[in-house]
Amino acid sequence: MQIYFDNAATTPLDPEVIKVMVETMHENFGNPSSIHAHGRQVKTIVEKARKTVANLLHTSPSEIFFTSGGTEADNMAIVRSVIDLGITHAITSPLEHHAVLHTLEELQKEGRIQLNILNVDAKGNVDLEQLEQLLASNPRTFVSLMHANNELGNLTDIQKVAEICHQYNAVYHADTVQTMGHYRHDLSQLKIDFITGAAHKFHGPKGVGFLYINGKNKIKPMIYGGAQERNMRGGTENVYGIVGLAKALELCYNEMEIHQAHIQGIKSYMKEELIKAIPNVSFNGETDPEKSLYTVLNVSFPCTNMADMLLFSLDIEGISCSGGSACSSGSDIGSHVLSAIRASSTRPSVRFSFSKNNTKEEVDIVVNKLKELCNQDVLV
Repeated sequence: MQIYFDNAATTPLDPEVIKVMVETMHENFGNPSSIHAHGRQVKTIVEKARKTVANLLHTSPSEIFFTSGGTEADNMAIVRSVIDLGITHAITSPLEHHAVLHTLEELQKEGRIQLNILNVDAKGNVDLEQLEQLLASNPRTFVSLMHANNELGNLTDIQKVAEICHQYNAVYHADTVQTMGHYRHDLSQLKIDFITGAAHKFHGPKGVGFLYINGKNKIKPMIYGGAQERNMRGGTENVYGIVGLAKALELCYNEMEIHQAHIQGIKSYMKEELIKAIPNVSFNGETDPEKSLYTVLNVSFPCTNMADMLLFSLDIEGISCSGGSACSSGSDIGSHVLSAIRASSTRPSVRFSFSKNNTKEEVDIVVNKLKELCNQDVLV
């Protein structure tokens, strides 16, 4: 039996998404930049998808720009803000995805910005008082703080952050890749400059995402070469991916409360069963449902002698999960997120992440296997 508990890395395509993408592939092959009938037909499809996304987020279609995914969207928001909006100072946290951290660090190396990294506590909560203190002495700063951490699941109150940034005329970018499709984002109420989304995190296709750019921010393209995306991103649009993204997001919004309750139930059940089954098991990050993404559970295990083998052993048993962000797989460097919260370097940590497709029966199988593996080790 194959069990997939790595939905924070990517989610399986929803059958309805596959259906609409295949239909589009069969029936609409024109280039949306062409002025003839075939092109106009596809252009209409792309704009319909843009309108769907914009309506769900309560914003204007003119503020939604399709990209190749969350990484490109993050890079575009950060780099173009520094170049085009006169930004010389930036603030972020040590918990951000590398699409954000590495981009800001590179800009600092180039001498374009001064970068401040906020303090975080042992649970991974960002120090918002420090944020306000830094903004008070550095007006017109670029702030990048994610909505939910991809490894711990910690939620940041982006409404509060947006209000603080607005007070000090700061530019606020939130990586919402992990929460898009899982929480409702009302951009008519949220005073934010940029947010990002990636379709494959909410049962859409890989290789497509979007960037929301608040209309008051006038930035230039990252990719030149054509007038696509209203002159903001050169290159022929990924039509099938865009159609799949819009359909996936629409399905998520239509069924959100049902799936939230189901997935939160799976997460809570797994936490309870792990506590019963494995002495000294602990959890990284916030576990309060109000402060934690309901799709992610990061667990620290006492089986220290199996630190290098736990994920491998689970994989052999047909259980897919992660030791951190999948975007860092293959790296010899440990999780920068776990290092930032000073998690134990001797206890193996595993990120289990869930979707609407998972069941409590799968949790039982995984917990029993974890119990078996840890019993082969010396409990500490």
